[in-house]
Order: sequence, then C-alpha cells, then structure tokens
Amino acid sequence: MRTLKLTEYQTETAFRLTNEERDTLRELVSSVIIQPTVGLSDCYDITPSSTIGAIETDSLSVEIHPKLPMERVLFLVSYALDPKQWRNSGFGFDAADSLVDAVVPGFARQVGRAIERGLLQGYRREEDSSSTVRGQIRFGDQIRDRFGLAPPVEVTFDEFTDDIIENQLLKAAIARLKYRRIRSEPIRRMLSKFDTNLATVSPVRFDPRALPEIQFTRLNEHYRPAIELATLILKSTSWDLRRGDFRASSFLVDMNQVFEEFVITALREELRVGQREFPSNCSHRTLCMDTAKRIRLKPDISWWDGNQCVFVGDVKYKPINVPGIKHADLYQLLAYTTATNLPSGLLIYAAGETEPRTHKVRFADKLLEVTALDLSGSPERILDQIRELAIQIRTAARSVHKRAIHA
Repeated sequence: MRTLKLTEYQTETAFRLTNEERDTLRELVSSVIIQPTVGLSDCYDITPSSTIGAIETDSLSVEIHPKLPMERVLFLVSYALDPKQWRNSGFGFDAADSLVDAVVPGFARQVGRAIERGLLQGYRREEDSSSTVRGQIRFGDQIRDRFGLAPPVEVTFDEFTDDIIENQLLKAAIARLKYRRIRSEPIRRMLSKFDTNLATVSPVRFDPRALPEIQFTRLNEHYRPAIELATLILKSTSWDLRRGDFRASSFLVDMNQVFEEFVITALREELRVGQREFPSNCSHRTLCMDTAKRIRLKPDISWWDGNQCVFVGDVKYKPINVPGIKHADLYQLLAYTTATNLPSGLLIYAAGETEPRTHKVRFADKLLEVTALDLSGSPERILDQIRELAIQIRTAARSVHKRAIHA
C-alpha cells in the first residue's frame, strides 16, 4: 500500500493517483485542491485545507497532519468535548503522530471504564399488541385498529433494558471503526470484545449531522467520556465508500470547527455562562439584518441578557477566502454589530493568520476589533489568553449595560 502524507495548506507535488483514488479524495475531502502536475500524466499537485485525519483505500493510505503539534490539537479537541474531564484526567489520548492513532485508543479505554461494572440500563418507552394488559392501554388505537375488541390489547409500557441511546451510540462508533485499519492489535481486540458486550443493543445508523444530545445525571455520568468520544468518531468518520470493487473509509476533523468549538467552550467556562446566554451560531435566538426578518444572521459567539445582545463576535481559524472580495470577515462582523445595534464586535483568529488591530468604521460609529489566539504554547498559556479575552468581552458587555441605563 502506498502512503501519502500531507500537512494543512502545504502542497505535495507530482504524486501519482489512479482515477478512483483521485475521485475518492475529492469526494471525502471536498476542500482539498487536486490539480494535474504540469508535464506529467496521472500525477497531481495536492493541497489540503483545514481538514486533518486519515483516508484509506485498498491501495492508498492518506494522512493529513495539522500545522500544530498533535498534542496541541488533542488538547483543543478534549477541552471542547468536556473541560471538566480534561482537568480531571483527560481522555486518555496516546502520544501519536496521527489523529486516529491518538483518538481510537483513548475511546477504547473510556468504553472499558464505562462498562466495567456492566452495561448501563434505563427505561425505554415501548408500544405493542399484547394478549394481556401491561402498562397503559392505547384506547384510540384499540378502537381504530381493533374496533374496541380485545385481545390483543394495544398497550404502552416502559421497559428496563440495556438497549438505550447511550449504548447505541457506543455500538455505532465501534461499528464505524471496523472500517479502519487499526495498527494496535490490543486495541482491535478490545473493540471486538466491546462489540460482543453490546450484542443485545440494537445497531443504529446515526446521522452525523444530527446526533442525539445526552442528558447526563448521576446515573450515567460515568458514561460521559466514552459518549463524548463516540460522538466525535461518528461526526468524523465516513460510511464505507464503495465504487464497484473499490472501497474507502475516512476519519476526518475540520480544524475550523475544532478551533471554534474550543474558543466557545473555553469562553463559556471563563465567563461562567451557559449555552442559552452564550450560544454558538446564535442557536435558539433570532438575529436579522433587515426589518422584514428575511436576512438571518448567525454569529459564532454572542452574549445575551434576556432578549438583549450585549456582545457579538466571530471565530475564524483561517480568514474567509471569497474570490474578488477582500476583508469578508470584517464585512460579516460589521453586519453583526449593525443587527445587534452594538458599538463594537470582536473577531478572533488563530495566531499567524492576522495581526491584532482595531478598525473604526467611517460614518457607522462602530469598532471592529481583531485579535489572535496563539496556539503554540502550553494548554495553560492558551487558557491564560482565553481569560484575557473574557475580560475584554465582559468589559464590552458592561459598557453596553451602562449605555442602556443612561439612555
């Protein structure tokens, strides 16, 4: 098997690809740029963007590495998954060059810890046609479908079972990993054993774009790290892709999303606010550019006091690249400050993408502040920068409150 090693935004030149390999790369990583190499046939210049991870076909193994050290990426991922877990013990990620080689062993260990006392059980609502009454009779269905005659009786009841959503998520993540070539034999054996442990759990094909949100309590809290990693795996892996005899699988993470989720989570922790007050992409809030409310806006970060927005901003791992339009990120931020009627907004980049500065907008009386988060230091240093950003955001919010009081 041939191996292609890539790094974010760096071009690998003159690499030979079959038509199937080329088309698979384009389908699984739509952001990768694949251009024919001038002067050579069947060779391509390949430039990945912010998506990192691994792709495997029967003939080719592709590794896309981040610009950052892998341990820094794993910190961003684990903190965004659960700050409390990161502080307590981390997620058990291995030191590895590959994202897959780091995440999969951590997932296997967390599953082992979660089910070492046995599978979690809970109540699941069931509907059935029964010869005896169990639970509650569904009178409407009984009359409509059975003309009121019994037995059988249309009933609804709660069943205590291990076939619950938490175990279904673990089983689905393990099933996805079956398509990958996992280098560690002990980890392969662990996953196979867990699959046997979960034999009574129904296989479910989850949509990675709409995974269920688990409410954690004292009864299922010990499942949290395993569930968080299962969710990451389900979001990051593809179904087995087939074209005739050709097949491929992938484990891919978008650094844009990793950076955004880390910044939002870390700011919530530092500001001590929840998702409702400090939503991502303005979820459960309505923010519009126009009075007719046809132009919806979704800033990455915003802070709300009731129905009043007291801070707005955006988080960008890389500047938006729109052909023919310069400073698209600033135009976007200006729209947010206009729609919220705020005097300023904050644009947060990863360091190296832009220099910190403040733009005063002519005739609009708006300040567009640009800052950069340096991800090259230790986790503690990165979190120190988050604290400084939180102070800046809190100060901006307080000024809005004061302006409202004096208005």
